[in-house]
Amino acid sequence: MDEETLAFARRVFQAARDGEAEALAGVFARGLPPNLRNEKGDSLLMLAAYHGQAAAVRVLLQAGADPDLANDRGQTPLAGAAFKGDAAVTRLLLEQGAAIDGRGEGGRTALMVAAMFNRTEIVDLLLAEGADPALQDGAGHTALAAARLMGAADTAAQLAGTMRATEN
Repeated sequence: MDEETLAFARRVFQAARDGEAEALAGVFARGLPPNLRNEKGDSLLMLAAYHGQAAAVRVLLQAGADPDLANDRGQTPLAGAAFKGDAAVTRLLLEQGAAIDGRGEGGRTALMVAAMFNRTEIVDLLLAEGADPALQDGAGHTALAAARLMGAADTAAQLAGTMRATEN
């Protein structure tokens, strides 16, 4: 790619990070593919979700961005929002079709990520929407095991209570 094209791509990825919804809508109206990815495999949607840019997330989804497109590390936009603890973006992704237990190859679900980083509100939201706490990541860890490994006491207790309730 020439320098002008690379500069344009950098501006578009920065617009996703910064939540410049109108600018993004404009480039999609001119034909830019909404599933454009950077050198790390991060899609525009992943960057907008990770940075808590709900308006940009909405524009990207309306333009046809794949809500389940994982990056090179197996992280989905939903997992990115869960990591950041952004309930509004998490809800928006779920409302627009993100797979509740979606993940990349060997990756973690959004519930596992929320549990690891003690995001109690996100754990509640994902469980209420049907996330499966019994799923395991590539290392064989459930959300509860991941929370315990990371020392996330609040979400570990939350998930332990959920597991006891389903056993009864």
